[in-house]
Amino acid sequence: MYDFYLLDEELTPEERQIRDAVREFVRKEILPHIGEWWLKGEFPTHLIRAFGEMGLLGITTPEKYGGLGLSKRVYGIVARELEYGDSGIRSFVSVQNSLVMYPILTFGSEEQKRKYLPKLATGELVGCYGLTEPDAGSDPGSMKTRARKVQGGYILNGTKMWITNGSIADIAIVWAKDDEGIIRGFIVERDFKGFSTQDIKTKISLRASVTSELIFEDVFVPEENVLPKARGLKAPLMCLTQARYGIAWGAVGVGMAVLEEAVNYAKERIVFGRPLTHYQITQEKLADMLADLTKIQLMVYRLADLMDSGRANFRHVSLAKREAVRTAKRMAEKARGILGANGITAEYHAMRHMANMEAVETYEGTYEVHTLILGEYITGVPAYRICSEEVCGD
Repeated sequence: MYDFYLLDEELTPEERQIRDAVREFVRKEILPHIGEWWLKGEFPTHLIRAFGEMGLLGITTPEKYGGLGLSKRVYGIVARELEYGDSGIRSFVSVQNSLVMYPILTFGSEEQKRKYLPKLATGELVGCYGLTEPDAGSDPGSMKTRARKVQGGYILNGTKMWITNGSIADIAIVWAKDDEGIIRGFIVERDFKGFSTQDIKTKISLRASVTSELIFEDVFVPEENVLPKARGLKAPLMCLTQARYGIAWGAVGVGMAVLEEAVNYAKERIVFGRPLTHYQITQEKLADMLADLTKIQLMVYRLADLMDSGRANFRHVSLAKREAVRTAKRMAEKARGILGANGITAEYHAMRHMANMEAVETYEGTYEVHTLILGEYITGVPAYRICSEEVCGD
């Protein structure tokens, strides 16, 4: 039912094996506890090494750097299965893969790749990605964090906000403007003097995820920790394109989870002497949810083909992120309604997914930002100043 067009039949035996392993892990290690973690605002750090042992922290990273060297489709499948459990769990893995390992692999030196990537792949090291600032979210080009050139490296000063994994990270990929106003990337290690973090404790979304503020007060970053191939806004936005791809797949996992829960509940819940499934209104809601899920499944599968063949660009990813997350949020809302009063409790999953999707729709580019990216493609008119192929990457 939850793969209505039988898309998983296209998976290779290896891809099915990975899917099944992650699916079993989520159902055994995450689903029985996620409601409690979410309520307490805890991320299960004890699972990090398990993610590494399963190969989930270096899915597309080449084997010579400790990864699996597998396809974007495999990465998408893993994101889908993890977010079936919770967005916070998928976010951790997504950041490690797309926002930490990808920039080191793409913009780093050979020495940086060999130093950091194998340990990131095992979970021995945890990373975070410092781009967003308190006053620079959808407009990252206006960042205020500065990197002043000094002998042997740079001095960083500034603040980054809403950073997943921030306080548990051993390294941070940080973006700052140099003396000439050019955006550069830096690998900031936890023990660098002047680098500190502070967790955001008041979240009512993504509660099973660490979200932090990064603070840089005269932090000296040696030259060997500068990403040599990263210059300009295009570099960090290329990283976001990779992350947005995983987010789109993850939203499909949310859709699968809430549809399954709504159907199972509707079969058991008796109202006016009959199960909810016997009522036309309920059947209409479930049919709409199935249609919505199938649409975004088709979208992400096709996007995976484009990514793996090198034909995808940031606009393709924007469309998938925009539509998949908004659709999953709508599905979670319908599922919550079918569950009635029970739907607002942590014993069930729909409300938690619904709250999570509110944040997921905002991060890595808001719904509105992706709308404008697509609007520029359709009309040729950049309705906001930073969206152009020159800075968005491909």
